[in-house]
Amino acid sequence: MSEVLVIGHRNPDTDAICSAIGYAEFKRRTGMPEAVAARCGDTNDRIDFVLDTFGMPAPRFVADVAPKVRDVMQTEVFSVTPDSTAAEALGLMDEHDIRFLPVLDAKRTCRGLLSLFKLSKFLFPAANRLIDSRRVLSSVENLSHTLGGTLLVAQDADREEDLILMIGAMSLESFAERLEKYPREKLAVVVGDRWDIQNLAIREGVRVLIVTGGLEVERKTLEVAKKKGVSLISSPHDTATTASLCRAAVAVRHMLNEDFLSMPENASLATVRSSAAASGFAAFPVVDANGCTVGVMSKTDFLKTVRRRLILVDHNELSQAVLGADQVEIIEVIDHHRIGTLTTHQPILFRNEPVGATSTIVADCFFRQAIEMPKGIAGLLLAGLVADTLNLTSPTSTAHDAEVLAKLEKIAEVNAREFTEKLFASGSLLTLKPAPQAVTTDCKEYREGVATFSVAQIEEIGFDQFAKRKDELLVALTEYQRHHGYLFSALMVTDVARQCTMLLVAGSMRFLERIDYPKVEPGIFELREVVSRKKQLLPYLTHCLQRMPSAD
Repeated sequence: MSEVLVIGHRNPDTDAICSAIGYAEFKRRTGMPEAVAARCGDTNDRIDFVLDTFGMPAPRFVADVAPKVRDVMQTEVFSVTPDSTAAEALGLMDEHDIRFLPVLDAKRTCRGLLSLFKLSKFLFPAANRLIDSRRVLSSVENLSHTLGGTLLVAQDADREEDLILMIGAMSLESFAERLEKYPREKLAVVVGDRWDIQNLAIREGVRVLIVTGGLEVERKTLEVAKKKGVSLISSPHDTATTASLCRAAVAVRHMLNEDFLSMPENASLATVRSSAAASGFAAFPVVDANGCTVGVMSKTDFLKTVRRRLILVDHNELSQAVLGADQVEIIEVIDHHRIGTLTTHQPILFRNEPVGATSTIVADCFFRQAIEMPKGIAGLLLAGLVADTLNLTSPTSTAHDAEVLAKLEKIAEVNAREFTEKLFASGSLLTLKPAPQAVTTDCKEYREGVATFSVAQIEEIGFDQFAKRKDELLVALTEYQRHHGYLFSALMVTDVARQCTMLLVAGSMRFLERIDYPKVEPGIFELREVVSRKKQLLPYLTHCLQRMPSAD
């Protein structure tokens, strides 16, 4: 498969979603039709408001981009049922040049695997097992179907039986002597135009008489067969071919291998590769969450290359990227944050600019190359820009942001100021979300030296809801910090109207002692004129980390 996912960070904000959609559109318009906008986290009410306003669907949700079993499995599943005959299985194998078939029931649950090797051993037994070559485990109906013959007289034709194959290619006397050695009700007699042997077999009450060569059977013979309860089949093949095909009328449930290894379609290739290699199996059914078989894998399928590539937008650190990003090729990064620890195996396009929003950079890509920008895309990029810059009031805003925003307003036919008011009034996380979800909705993980920490941000209009919920927010933040083993976890609750932030911090007391902003309550600090996580708070937290005693 080949696809390029344009994807933002975990717990995506408005800029991450809008820039992913916008840049995917740009790439498709500049020669990359396989570019698809994606997300690795849930949208929120403000993002949904933006998408609804401009009539855009949410990007595809992708929780993990690591190569999966479903990426390399064979999706066209050739299979048989437990009641299919060996002849049907062999025909399917020959037609599609395959060596294994899954045996599936009516619910597509795999009951076992059927191998060409095992079929061959059954149909062509070794010299010391030739006695088995006379055994035919089948029903009269299956015998007729396998031979491509005509069932002239049917007596209990659906009943599966353990029959003994006898060829009537001898004198009448010799045939009569052989009949004495076997129970008549188990005999399947194969004969050509030997009317004497046909009639003797019927008079003796054999289970089934198979007349070969497509020869016409006399009406009198048919009538006697009906009276004697003998089934009669007309085979179009010669005697030798007919006898050989009779063995293949057995139902495959009698020869399938019920010991097999199945693989979940969503399993990571890296996880199942070792168990597959260590097993003695050459093929593996692939199942979905309900146990239904949706594909087949062979060991050679593990050698396939998964052509899934990533373009990261609005982040450049693997700690913030979609799961599995380290196992696929990253071909581009479009971002406006500090440069982290991302490494690649080869040179890539890395565009990192000190502007207020990734949406600014994406819009600039359209403008620089004179690529037509759809009205809806212009609206999304405008939304991402004003959300990240608080409509150019954030200290991260630049003159270039203002220049790009003016162009987007004209294309989208949207007034940025009026839209910003509607955007921030569209949903309050502190009103709509429980505390554990609110503290992680827009949360990013960072590493500074040996320290790992997280910073989340909630943008509100006023601190009314914060005042009501600050205690439960601090409890939820503490649980989150402990669960992930962070040195500390911080939550910015920013009043976009007053340009002020209430900062909640849970974690190391030695770190909290380094914070010199006014303390409102234990673990809560007031940061006036601080609204930017990237440009204002993160550098300050890094400075605090550097001032911590080395013992911590």
